[in-house]
Amino acid sequence: MASSTSILSRMVRAAQLQPDFYEEVEADTSATGQALLAVVIVSLASGIGAGFDQLVAGGGGNFLYGLMFGLATAIVGWLLWALFAYIFGVSILRGPQTSSTWGELLRTMGFANSPGVFRIFSFLPFVGGIIAFAASVWALIATVIAIRQALDFSTWRAVITALIGWLAYIFVVFGLLILLGGAPALFTV
Repeated sequence: MASSTSILSRMVRAAQLQPDFYEEVEADTSATGQALLAVVIVSLASGIGAGFDQLVAGGGGNFLYGLMFGLATAIVGWLLWALFAYIFGVSILRGPQTSSTWGELLRTMGFANSPGVFRIFSFLPFVGGIIAFAASVWALIATVIAIRQALDFSTWRAVITALIGWLAYIFVVFGLLILLGGAPALFTV
């Protein structure tokens, strides 16, 4: 099914927050590559927006380095957040109907990133920050729907699973940064 359905149409349906779409990609094991591609497209759009923001603001950052670093962290973030959501969702927060795999969450949560493509406009004066924030909130709502559909449970249980999964992911990232000596860079301006 993934090969006959375009990535663009799937990203649009994901951004439209269609529960049926998330059920569709949950069941379509061939859609994992497209979910990864959605994450890559969104991270590239976000990186381009941030890079242009640096250029417009006259920042001295390395555009290409930022783009590649953003791409790598987006993919790792997607994998870890989906893993932690899976672990908590099928064990501790498991509902009576819950039956899922990590792959199902990878697919649904990958496409849930789709609204983040609008972060490409984050460099625009005055409205760029608002657009980026709105895209992030929109993607978070899509993630809750993705988790709810993949794990077959209530919206509130999906919200809690998304939050716990995200916090676990952030904890691991900060722990790694501290171990690698990179944490001080997070707190400098």
